[in-house]
Amino acid sequence: MLTFRGGAAGALLLAAAGLLVAAPVAHTQPETTGVSITADLTLTETGVLEVIETVSVPAEGNFTMSLPLRLKVGDDVERVFKVTDVTATGAGTATTVNDQFVVEAKPGESKFTYTVHNTVSDMPGTQVFHWLGVLNADIAVLDVSVISPSFQMGIVDCKLGAAGNAKPCADVHTEPDGVLYLHQTDLRKGDAIDLTLQMPPGTVPANADVRGGGTGPFAFTTPVLAAFGAFLLALAGMVAYVLLARKRAAAAVAGSDAFDPLIQQGGRVEFTSPDGVLPGEAGLIIDEHADPVDIAATVVDLAVRRYLWITPVNARGEDDWRISRVNAPDDQLRDYERTVYDMLLPEGTDTVAVRELRAPGRLHLETIRTAMRNDAVATGAFADPKQRALPRWIGAALIALGLIITVALALTAGHALVGVAIALAGGAAMLLPNYLPTRTPLGDTVAGRIRAMHRGLDTVTRDRIPAIDQETIFSRALPYTVISGRADNWIRTFRDMNPAADSQPGLYWFAGYDRDPNLHRFASQFPFFITALEGACSSAAPRI
Repeated sequence: MLTFRGGAAGALLLAAAGLLVAAPVAHTQPETTGVSITADLTLTETGVLEVIETVSVPAEGNFTMSLPLRLKVGDDVERVFKVTDVTATGAGTATTVNDQFVVEAKPGESKFTYTVHNTVSDMPGTQVFHWLGVLNADIAVLDVSVISPSFQMGIVDCKLGAAGNAKPCADVHTEPDGVLYLHQTDLRKGDAIDLTLQMPPGTVPANADVRGGGTGPFAFTTPVLAAFGAFLLALAGMVAYVLLARKRAAAAVAGSDAFDPLIQQGGRVEFTSPDGVLPGEAGLIIDEHADPVDIAATVVDLAVRRYLWITPVNARGEDDWRISRVNAPDDQLRDYERTVYDMLLPEGTDTVAVRELRAPGRLHLETIRTAMRNDAVATGAFADPKQRALPRWIGAALIALGLIITVALALTAGHALVGVAIALAGGAAMLLPNYLPTRTPLGDTVAGRIRAMHRGLDTVTRDRIPAIDQETIFSRALPYTVISGRADNWIRTFRDMNPAADSQPGLYWFAGYDRDPNLHRFASQFPFFITALEGACSSAAPRI
């Protein structure tokens, strides 16, 4: 008996092992002299088709049935079946060769039992079994009985005959107990049997193995859709993380808060930067690039802190400046500051003109920039490039794995686009880190405080500061205004300051103004010094 549970083309070829390609089952008719087949098919509650088939072959006769385990049911769509638990008694044999289930019977009676898998599929509101096959032998009598777990089994259609000339089956009906019977005589080689049955939905578990759907192994099957769904979810998560990080980074420098860097203490005023950040470091953190202006601000800061001395000179009728050694580098300098110092004044050199720094090979900007970035990583303001290299390695591994899986699935089980989804995930893992901000959350916090300090400096007035502290406050804050492009405003605020108010004439770090009662000349010359120093740095290497 055949118990089927739908799948348009469901148990199709295999389910009707006896019917399909060879000669479907038939209850042997004693009076006939040709081949007779009796097939009892039962669809179990677990959704597998159990077949008991008896074949009677007359003397000097021979019978062969070949059932394909892969059945084309549409353009680039095929159903795949599997046969197990095969036994043969009598003068017959049953084997599986090259995706074909082959039954052979010699004169006498042979009995075959086997189990067909993947015969059940669901349709909207029902389960359908479509039994379709072509006979490859003349059959005198064919008798088939079909049993399913549900007695509510109905016949949708049954046709028999040559292709293009099929007629309704002569004797097929369903008994009140739900058992279907099919009886046919004088079937000819080449005749096609097309039987469609249906049962209530959920009668048995659906297990049809349908592959393809338009592009062969690259079809959008359920596993492929699941893989791309997982990829899209992961991609959405990664993109959201990048966008949030970029939004956080942008918001860090776009606020309106102000930070007053001047501290009143005991009638004196001191300057302090947020988190002790240095001018060159501040410029790097703000825009995530080590620019010439950041290096120029570092040079000014080293002079303000008495490591260097800057002197205006006139060379060949043009203004120039000499940078001289005052104090040797010590433990108070950060690594990147020492790099800048040593680059300006290498061992054995005590003074250098800004013009000389323009000579090819005199400055190695990439070395300075690397030192500045390493310093920002060490302080936690920048992400460690080594940590961001990990997702790129993972991405490269996923791409390689995805390509291997794509090829393997294309040559075997199909669903090759699963590998493509994995490779795309790898590509996203490699590319998206490039769009992450260089700053860490800590770096964003520091950047926000630096911007707040710049806004605070814009509100400073000279009369708030005792005369004895004005030169120090002016000098200490000046490098920070260089990186923000507000040095002119800062100098303008202090242009009427008397640099001798601290009992020492002129600026203590910038020569040439010992006799000046104010900073008017300095205000007109300092921007040219910064421009020349930036130009020397720019000529050494392009911006990174």
